[in-house]
Amino acid sequence: MTPKDMMVADANAEAMGIPRTSLMENAGRGLSQVISQHKEPCKVTIYAGNGGNGGDGFVAARYLLNMGFEVGVYLLSDPALIKSREARLNWEVLQSISKGTSPLKVEVLKDSAYLHPTSAEVVVDALLGTGVRGNLREPVSTAVDVINQARGLKVAVDMPTGVDPGSGMVDDKAVRADITVTFHKVKVGLNIASVEYVGSIEVCDIGIPLEAELFTGPGDLLRRGRRDEKSHKGQNGKVLVIGGSKEYSGAPALAALAALGGGVDISVVACPKELSPIIRSYSPDLIVHRLSNEFLNPKDTEELIKLSEKFDAVVLGCGIGREEETALAVNDLVVEIGKPMVIDADALKMLGPGVIPRRIHDTVITPHAGEFYEFSGRTPPQDLQDKMEMVKEVALESESTVLLKGAVDIIARTDRIKLNRTGNPGMSVGGTGDCLAGLTGALLAQGHGGFEAAFLAAYINGMAGDLAAEEYGYNFSATDLLSYIPRIF
Repeated sequence: MTPKDMMVADANAEAMGIPRTSLMENAGRGLSQVISQHKEPCKVTIYAGNGGNGGDGFVAARYLLNMGFEVGVYLLSDPALIKSREARLNWEVLQSISKGTSPLKVEVLKDSAYLHPTSAEVVVDALLGTGVRGNLREPVSTAVDVINQARGLKVAVDMPTGVDPGSGMVDDKAVRADITVTFHKVKVGLNIASVEYVGSIEVCDIGIPLEAELFTGPGDLLRRGRRDEKSHKGQNGKVLVIGGSKEYSGAPALAALAALGGGVDISVVACPKELSPIIRSYSPDLIVHRLSNEFLNPKDTEELIKLSEKFDAVVLGCGIGREEETALAVNDLVVEIGKPMVIDADALKMLGPGVIPRRIHDTVITPHAGEFYEFSGRTPPQDLQDKMEMVKEVALESESTVLLKGAVDIIARTDRIKLNRTGNPGMSVGGTGDCLAGLTGALLAQGHGGFEAAFLAAYINGMAGDLAAEEYGYNFSATDLLSYIPRIF
């Protein structure tokens, strides 16, 4: 897993009721157990940073003391800069212990001039872990040299300091660990990095349940990138919504407004000409592109393909209708538009077999059970596990991300799967699926891959529905839901 995946799992576990203090406690205990498996009680030196990595080292010090080790903890930062409540709490515990009779030495070293070679038989790198970026600063840089020069067993916490947690590369210098103790799962950089730096890898279970990764949660919002403060119009995504028919003017408007709520700068609706004044009347925020006829037809395809080149993602199908000529246009557009795409509603019912696999860009389909049957010819079973397997099969066959809407949304892409349980019975009202499609399009336009865009959109859309239900009960509309989307972000 990536460092971001680990942050998400931590936060989702906390949302499930597992305190971060428990996770840090389990990590520190696991670290101490690995050390005790390799060494009899002896002298241990722990070099700690001010992040969670240092907190793991603080906890390990307690357990090592109880096992009979002589422990020295050196914090290479001002204690006031310790980042998390959990790490700060465990630092304060060490302060109390150091005033007693335990063989514990605790020092703060903010200047590299005070770092000296250590004769400890075990040296622990609890400095930066997955927090490293670029060249190392002092006093951490000197601490890495001191650790590497030590003759004792060198143990890195989560990731050797100086090794990039994503790429496994070393930009400057890095700790050369004999053992790297990582938590929950192996980080992607450890699998890539040279054994010269990571040594042997030992994974400790810290009590994060599988559900913290399988189900979406508030931690997943950490996957959202920060907006560039110097960005200008268009840099935060542009979405084109193609849809609408004489029966359904609201659907494409809802999708386009949801995309704006999702943070894109520009959201344009391309719709049949008689709908353009109606859709314009819904909101001054919408830009409307008028097509040639009263429904989408092949005469529009060349124009739409060219128009789509100006956008980062396309949402196709909201309220589009079931005309025969519309089906021809939809199949052409799916193949010819060279942008990430969300395909929803009636468009799914009109696609010919093998059309989506001809696309080379990310594709997300967002069916409910009926549309899933029309698209795949399969009826989703009631059993959740069986349903998950079926959705994975359809995702693999169609080479797309499938977001099957339901009481529990199932999002699948090849061998990856995610479940979402936000939302409520009030979301059976018409239009909430159009909001979901627009949100997914917004996330695609902002650079998220299809799988991530789909499960983030499902979580955010469902949470917006839950906030609407808090105010209105289950008697809310899709328009009511729209106003809550920005609050989730």
